[in-house]
Amino acid sequence: MQLDSAQLTALASILRLGSFDAAAAALGVTPSAISQRVKALEDRVGTTLVLRGQPCTGTPTGQRLAKHAEDVALLEAQALGVSGNTSPPRLRLAVPADVLATWLIPALAQIPEMLFDLVIDDQDTSADWLRRGEVSAAVTGQARAAPGCDLRPLGALRYHPTASPAYMKKWFAQGVTTETLGQAPMLTFNRKDQLQGRWLMQKTRQRLTPPSHHLPSSHGFVAAAREGLGWGMNPAPLVAEDMEKGRLVSLDDALPLDVPLYWQVARIMAPALAPLTAAIRAAAREALVQGAR
Repeated sequence: MQLDSAQLTALASILRLGSFDAAAAALGVTPSAISQRVKALEDRVGTTLVLRGQPCTGTPTGQRLAKHAEDVALLEAQALGVSGNTSPPRLRLAVPADVLATWLIPALAQIPEMLFDLVIDDQDTSADWLRRGEVSAAVTGQARAAPGCDLRPLGALRYHPTASPAYMKKWFAQGVTTETLGQAPMLTFNRKDQLQGRWLMQKTRQRLTPPSHHLPSSHGFVAAAREGLGWGMNPAPLVAEDMEKGRLVSLDDALPLDVPLYWQVARIMAPALAPLTAAIRAAAREALVQGAR
């Protein structure tokens, strides 16, 4: 099926900017023209693509088509070069929150000719966005490549099970045991977060279900541990200074948790994303544990 590029561009602009008026202003046409283009595209594919609202959002098909339009723009920019008068191409990628909070930003900054649209998801599920065709690249915790994707190992992000000294005194005065770990409140990023459970299994060989706070913020996670709200698995780069100054301590110095990470790129986009891939791999070599167990 041959799709009209102007219609696809209109769709992508609406979903990126959130309204028909904003898309019209960005493309230099009237809101009526934008509406007509989207209606023609919806008639062409036989389904609704945009859910009107504040902001407008895309249906699953609409999101996939919008990403396709942006991928085509990126491929064209890579083939022809981006002029100073042309809007930079946009890339949608899925990354874990802790990756964004620790080492990814410097890598993205190495590619000023590209705009980024980041989807935040857990490292265990970020590859699902690739499988659904909703992103073109992802940092994942899965060693198996998604269909149609290339995969490169990056190293491992090290996590420490950390808590404040006061928290340790209150909950672990008798030691960090299976019994005390089953009772002490812990921190959980969200319902997808399995890191605390993985560490508990590694430590106790049992599936424990202690009381848990849900706190979906990497820096908030560290602050919550520092204030004694609970213990949690925190990335080594975020807690290095707190641990050095004694504001946080490890529940077990000999038992960090290394989480392997991988860079996955849709194969068709790999040539256009080669500079980004190089920048991400270089940043990972500096920030992550290489050859982790």
